[in-house]
Amino acid sequence: MTGRTVSGASSTFSDIIADPAIRDRWEKVRRYFFLRESTYDMTNRCNIRCEGCYYFTGAKQFASENLDETAWQDLMTAEKARGITFAVLAGAEPSLVPQLCRICFEHIPLGAIATNGLKTIPKEIDYRIHISAWGNDRTSKETRKADDMLARQMANYQDDPRAIFVYTFTPHNIDEARQVTGILADNGRQVTFNMFSAPVGYQGPLRHTPDSLTRTGKMMAELLADYPRTVLFSQYNIVAHTSEKGLHDLFSCTYPRMNPSTAIGLGRSFRQYRTDLQWDRDAACCVPDTDCSDCRHYAAGSAVVTARMYRHATGRETFAAWLDYVDTYLAVWVRGYTKGASLLSYPVTPPESQ
Repeated sequence: MTGRTVSGASSTFSDIIADPAIRDRWEKVRRYFFLRESTYDMTNRCNIRCEGCYYFTGAKQFASENLDETAWQDLMTAEKARGITFAVLAGAEPSLVPQLCRICFEHIPLGAIATNGLKTIPKEIDYRIHISAWGNDRTSKETRKADDMLARQMANYQDDPRAIFVYTFTPHNIDEARQVTGILADNGRQVTFNMFSAPVGYQGPLRHTPDSLTRTGKMMAELLADYPRTVLFSQYNIVAHTSEKGLHDLFSCTYPRMNPSTAIGLGRSFRQYRTDLQWDRDAACCVPDTDCSDCRHYAAGSAVVTARMYRHATGRETFAAWLDYVDTYLAVWVRGYTKGASLLSYPVTPPESQ
């Protein structure tokens, strides 16, 4: 999706936030600037096997599995001590080790868990639960080798305020997104959108093309307009994630794998722990072993785009677009945060680096 190009002289920040709507949204999101994330592979096991799975690519899948609860308690104590305030639990399938997820929550009470939703995570683990959806049940059967996924996922997380569905667009399930979003809306669920981002070396059928990116952006915009209470997304999310350029080319990735600086931000604080509780700075990013040139992943954008505040703070439209993105990110990832109405109803082209 192309965006509206903003031109003209830069505005001062005080000029930008003189707009009451922008100032209110700025004050709302800036309260969460204390968030400092790291990610943790909880287990190297999974109860399904998906086409193009990033976990079963690269060396991390061969790390030994550490199930020692004392070792996990020591790790999370150390993580909290070094300033980590937000834990993202992933791996293969975190729901298979609820005892370890519970330890993470007890030490760092803000976080999110990425799950396929086929096994219920105990409710006392009060993290945001991201339930992956890759199309309707026919497509899920083909790409994930599991029957009746959506019905099973919704049953497992019925009336669960932690849960949000994450619909991953591939070139082959774009039209199905309307059917799935309608079902979720009818059942009072919420959904956000993700883009399949190819693992390193992957040349399979799920890799996006320029045509599929355009069609995906159009579908996202339609669903955002038609299901405003169900879809947690914004026009700027669409622009950022369906561009022919990946997130790194658009914004310069801030995760250690692509960012050599240790002076500030994610380059200093972020770690991606494998199941053996070790980490490698040269490989550390939110979705390890993704082809960086093809990365449009929603989890990556949550940090890569939001880290570029100053680049966007040059005019009302670009800053409003950035605020819409941050407001969406917080609603998707942080329990108890409610997304506000979007400040912009049209797309804006990302600003160039200065």
